[in-house]
Amino acid sequence: MGVKSDGRPDRRHRKAKTESEVTKKVRALEKDRDAGRATTAGRAPTVEAWFDRWLTKVVAREVDENTLATSYEPTVRRHIIPGLGRHRIDAVRAEHIEDFYEHLANEKGLAPATILKVHWRLMASFQVATDRDMIKRNPVSLVAPPSGEALTEGEPLGRDEARALLRACRGRRLGIRWSLALTLGIRQAEALGLRWLYLKAACDPCRSVYDLQDLFATDTKVCPACGGQLHHEARIEWQLKHRPFRHGCEDITACTEGRHLIACPRGCEGHHKPKCKPGCKARHHQCPKRPCPTGCEGHGRECPNRVGGDYYFGRRKASGKGRGKQRLVLPIPPPLVKELRIHWQMQQHEADLAGEAWQGAEWDLVFATAVGAPIGKHTDWEDWKRLLAAAGVRDVRVHDGRHTAATILTELGADARTVQEILGHSQISQTERYIHVSSDQARAAVGRMSSALLDDR
Repeated sequence: MGVKSDGRPDRRHRKAKTESEVTKKVRALEKDRDAGRATTAGRAPTVEAWFDRWLTKVVAREVDENTLATSYEPTVRRHIIPGLGRHRIDAVRAEHIEDFYEHLANEKGLAPATILKVHWRLMASFQVATDRDMIKRNPVSLVAPPSGEALTEGEPLGRDEARALLRACRGRRLGIRWSLALTLGIRQAEALGLRWLYLKAACDPCRSVYDLQDLFATDTKVCPACGGQLHHEARIEWQLKHRPFRHGCEDITACTEGRHLIACPRGCEGHHKPKCKPGCKARHHQCPKRPCPTGCEGHGRECPNRVGGDYYFGRRKASGKGRGKQRLVLPIPPPLVKELRIHWQMQQHEADLAGEAWQGAEWDLVFATAVGAPIGKHTDWEDWKRLLAAAGVRDVRVHDGRHTAATILTELGADARTVQEILGHSQISQTERYIHVSSDQARAAVGRMSSALLDDR
């Protein structure tokens, strides 16, 4: 069959009850060899063994540690390994995967969005196995992805609602945080991880670049070198992330005893609380309760010797390979520069009040607590909810601010490619999910179509 990676001859063996069956298998091997579809030598690993390697050797080098611990590993450990782990990867068929999805939906009661995430993980891992010639074809590609209808759809704010929200931002301590997010469409973690170091002012005539905070400190509004007009930009390259808690004890099994969640018995009526109203639909109050996987080493938050729980800067979601694709440069409009100047002055006042407790020198965050420390996602979420209430605007998610930016940009005439660049998406199909056609837009478009086709009838 050729040579192995170490240079030794690659010889394969086939067994069967009759000579004709053996001959058939050998000819199949020769056909795959001649077509360049031969799998690697040796016995194919089980799904469990392969996914263990995929997580630790492949995914761990491509995604952030927090994403690995909170997204990839739970999906694999809780669902994929228990359901398909005993199969050899070269023996997995499309029918096995279809039955697996049906089991997740009917027996485990998983939401379509969760099953779709399982599908993405299966597709990615089996594709790596295919690319490495461990299997001939990715069986997941033969299965239609589960319906994503239950995925949370974006609910962008209308233009009037966005204006009301921006008016409510005036005078608030972190009002500029939401003004910037609604205007530029940056993610929550990108906004919370924005540092003064990455806010720049550039002069086109003399090509000089300055830190925005240095210009604020000297109250300079034109280029110090040539007196030319400056344009301002934000370099979105990092996200603020929170490292999950992990066990710091020696015996994790003893530490987690009595803390594991077990599967609900048949006939369980749910886990409603006394304050629940009749017909409560809260998802975490209903069955089936999500049980812990076999050999669970979670519950690190409850460990008396826990480690982790600190904040750190992680690379933003990249739109491609390489460092250059991970940096997104967005222009800052002049009105926001004025708000940033006021915000910087207020932050300097907070630093004077905090004295030795000030942590701004360490973090250099644009949006921080009163002592310059990072702001957590939940605290940021609470501030967003208070802002919505103050503005009298309907309740939407923090991430819907990103959908709002994309939709309003489209309403103002920006094409999908421009919106894609501003949002930093790698694929136009991803951007299209963020663009929502408002009723006014739809009526106007139909009206124009009517004028073009029906007016002269």
